[in-house]
Amino acid sequence: MNDWGFNQVALVLRKCSLMHNDIIKDYRIVLGVIGDDIHVVGNRIIQLALEESGFHVFNLRTRNRPEHFCQAALETNADVVMVSSLNGEGEYWCSDFRQQFINIGLGDIILYVGGNIVVGNRPQDEVVTLFKQYGFDRVYHQKPDISAIITDLCKDLKNG
Repeated sequence: MNDWGFNQVALVLRKCSLMHNDIIKDYRIVLGVIGDDIHVVGNRIIQLALEESGFHVFNLRTRNRPEHFCQAALETNADVVMVSSLNGEGEYWCSDFRQQFINIGLGDIILYVGGNIVVGNRPQDEVVTLFKQYGFDRVYHQKPDISAIITDLCKDLKNG
Protein backbone atom coordinates (compact mmCIF):
# COMPACT_ATOMS: atom_id res chain seq x y z
CA MET A 1 0.00 0.00 0.00
CA ASN A 2 1.34 3.44 -0.81
CA ASP A 3 1.73 6.27 1.70
CA TRP A 4 -1.48 7.84 0.44
CA GLY A 5 -3.44 4.76 1.53
CA PHE A 6 -2.09 4.89 5.07
CA ASN A 7 -2.63 8.66 5.20
CA GLN A 8 -6.27 8.06 4.28
CA VAL A 9 -6.56 5.52 7.09
CA ALA A 10 -5.00 8.00 9.54
CA LEU A 11 -7.51 10.66 8.48
CA VAL A 12 -10.36 8.26 9.10
CA LEU A 13 -9.01 7.41 12.54
CA ARG A 14 -8.77 11.08 13.47
CA LYS A 15 -12.51 11.24 12.89
CA CYS A 16 -13.07 8.02 14.82
CA SER A 17 -13.77 8.34 18.53
CA LEU A 18 -11.61 5.24 19.12
CA MET A 19 -8.56 7.15 17.85
CA HIS A 20 -6.45 6.65 20.96
CA ASN A 21 -4.04 3.79 20.24
CA ASP A 22 -4.13 2.59 23.83
CA ILE A 23 -7.84 1.89 23.37
CA ILE A 24 -7.55 0.41 19.86
CA LYS A 25 -4.71 -1.92 20.85
CA ASP A 26 -7.08 -3.63 23.25
CA TYR A 27 -9.11 -4.86 20.28
CA ARG A 28 -8.16 -8.15 18.65
CA ILE A 29 -9.04 -9.01 15.08
CA VAL A 30 -8.83 -12.42 13.40
CA LEU A 31 -8.34 -12.01 9.67
CA GLY A 32 -8.21 -14.68 6.98
CA VAL A 33 -9.14 -15.92 3.52
CA ILE A 34 -11.93 -18.51 3.38
CA GLY A 35 -11.98 -21.77 1.43
CA ASP A 36 -9.44 -22.86 -1.14
CA ASP A 37 -8.74 -19.29 -2.13
CA ILE A 38 -5.03 -18.48 -2.25
CA HIS A 39 -5.33 -14.75 -2.98
CA VAL A 40 -3.32 -13.13 -0.22
CA VAL A 41 -2.51 -9.60 -1.43
CA GLY A 42 -5.74 -7.96 -0.23
CA ASN A 43 -5.53 -9.88 3.03
CA ARG A 44 -2.04 -8.54 3.65
CA ILE A 45 -3.01 -4.96 2.76
CA ILE A 46 -5.91 -5.10 5.21
CA GLN A 47 -3.61 -6.51 7.89
CA LEU A 48 -1.12 -3.68 7.39
CA ALA A 49 -3.84 -1.01 7.44
CA LEU A 50 -5.37 -2.42 10.64
CA GLU A 51 -1.98 -2.70 12.34
CA GLU A 52 -1.05 0.81 11.21
CA SER A 53 -4.32 1.92 12.80
CA GLY A 54 -3.28 0.30 16.09
CA PHE A 55 -5.32 -2.90 16.11
CA HIS A 56 -3.87 -6.24 17.15
CA VAL A 57 -4.30 -8.55 14.13
CA PHE A 58 -4.05 -12.34 14.00
CA ASN A 59 -3.78 -13.24 10.34
CA LEU A 60 -4.70 -16.80 9.38
CA ARG A 61 -3.69 -16.04 5.79
CA THR A 62 -5.18 -18.32 3.10
CA ARG A 63 -7.07 -21.60 2.74
CA ASN A 64 -9.16 -21.54 5.91
CA ARG A 65 -12.31 -23.34 6.91
CA PRO A 66 -14.93 -21.71 9.15
CA GLU A 67 -13.73 -23.76 12.12
CA HIS A 68 -10.24 -22.21 11.75
CA PHE A 69 -11.77 -18.77 12.30
CA CYS A 70 -13.74 -20.06 15.30
CA GLN A 71 -10.71 -21.66 16.90
CA ALA A 72 -8.57 -18.57 16.34
CA ALA A 73 -11.26 -16.32 17.80
CA LEU A 74 -11.40 -18.50 20.91
CA GLU A 75 -7.63 -18.69 21.30
CA THR A 76 -7.07 -14.95 20.85
CA ASN A 77 -10.19 -13.71 22.62
CA ALA A 78 -11.02 -11.81 19.41
CA ASP A 79 -13.50 -8.97 19.22
CA VAL A 80 -13.85 -9.14 15.43
CA VAL A 81 -13.46 -11.75 12.70
CA MET A 82 -12.80 -10.56 9.14
CA VAL A 83 -13.25 -13.03 6.29
CA SER A 84 -12.24 -12.44 2.69
CA SER A 85 -12.51 -14.24 -0.61
CA LEU A 86 -11.44 -13.23 -4.07
CA ASN A 87 -12.47 -16.31 -6.02
CA GLY A 88 -16.12 -16.25 -4.94
CA GLU A 89 -16.06 -19.15 -2.47
CA GLY A 90 -17.55 -17.05 0.32
CA GLU A 91 -21.10 -18.04 -0.46
CA TYR A 92 -20.31 -21.74 -0.11
CA TRP A 93 -18.17 -21.54 3.01
CA CYS A 94 -20.02 -18.84 4.94
CA SER A 95 -23.62 -20.07 4.85
CA ASP A 96 -23.61 -21.09 8.54
CA PHE A 97 -20.73 -18.93 9.73
CA ARG A 98 -22.56 -17.12 12.56
CA GLN A 99 -24.10 -20.37 13.78
CA GLN A 100 -20.65 -21.89 14.20
CA PHE A 101 -19.70 -19.01 16.49
CA ILE A 102 -22.94 -19.35 18.43
CA ASN A 103 -22.17 -23.04 18.92
CA ILE A 104 -18.87 -22.22 20.66
CA GLY A 105 -20.29 -19.40 22.80
CA LEU A 106 -19.14 -16.47 20.63
CA GLY A 107 -22.49 -15.50 19.17
CA ASP A 108 -21.92 -11.79 19.81
CA ILE A 109 -18.59 -11.51 17.99
CA ILE A 110 -18.48 -8.92 15.21
CA LEU A 111 -18.27 -10.56 11.78
CA TYR A 112 -17.12 -8.84 8.57
CA VAL A 113 -16.84 -10.35 5.09
CA GLY A 114 -15.46 -8.81 1.94
CA GLY A 115 -13.87 -9.21 -1.45
CA ASN A 116 -15.40 -10.94 -4.43
CA ILE A 117 -17.48 -13.16 -2.19
CA VAL A 118 -19.83 -14.79 -4.72
CA VAL A 119 -19.28 -16.38 -8.11
CA GLY A 120 -20.52 -14.30 -11.04
CA ASN A 121 -21.98 -10.84 -11.19
CA ARG A 122 -24.91 -10.24 -8.90
CA PRO A 123 -26.50 -7.04 -7.68
CA GLN A 124 -24.77 -5.56 -4.64
CA ASP A 125 -27.99 -5.48 -2.61
CA GLU A 126 -28.62 -9.18 -3.25
CA VAL A 127 -25.14 -10.16 -2.07
CA VAL A 128 -25.29 -7.95 1.02
CA THR A 129 -28.71 -9.35 1.98
CA LEU A 130 -27.48 -12.92 1.53
CA PHE A 131 -24.44 -12.49 3.78
CA LYS A 132 -26.44 -10.57 6.38
CA GLN A 133 -28.71 -13.64 6.48
CA TYR A 134 -25.57 -15.70 7.11
CA GLY A 135 -25.01 -13.54 10.20
CA PHE A 136 -22.36 -11.08 9.05
CA ASP A 137 -22.54 -7.61 10.56
CA ARG A 138 -20.82 -5.90 7.62
CA VAL A 139 -20.54 -6.98 3.99
CA TYR A 140 -18.09 -5.41 1.54
CA HIS A 141 -18.73 -7.10 -1.78
CA GLN A 142 -16.25 -5.74 -4.34
CA LYS A 143 -15.62 -2.60 -2.29
CA PRO A 144 -11.88 -2.01 -1.90
CA ASP A 145 -12.05 1.10 0.33
CA ILE A 146 -10.10 0.14 3.45
CA SER A 147 -10.84 3.47 5.13
CA ALA A 148 -14.59 2.67 4.98
CA ILE A 149 -13.94 -0.66 6.68
CA ILE A 150 -11.95 0.97 9.46
CA THR A 151 -14.59 3.68 9.91
CA ASP A 152 -17.29 1.02 10.25
CA LEU A 153 -15.07 -1.01 12.55
CA CYS A 154 -14.60 1.93 14.90
CA LYS A 155 -18.37 2.52 14.97
CA ASP A 156 -19.11 -1.14 15.63
CA LEU A 157 -16.54 -1.43 18.39
CA LYS A 158 -17.73 1.77 20.02
CA ASN A 159 -21.33 0.52 19.98
CA GLY A 160 -20.20 -2.85 21.27
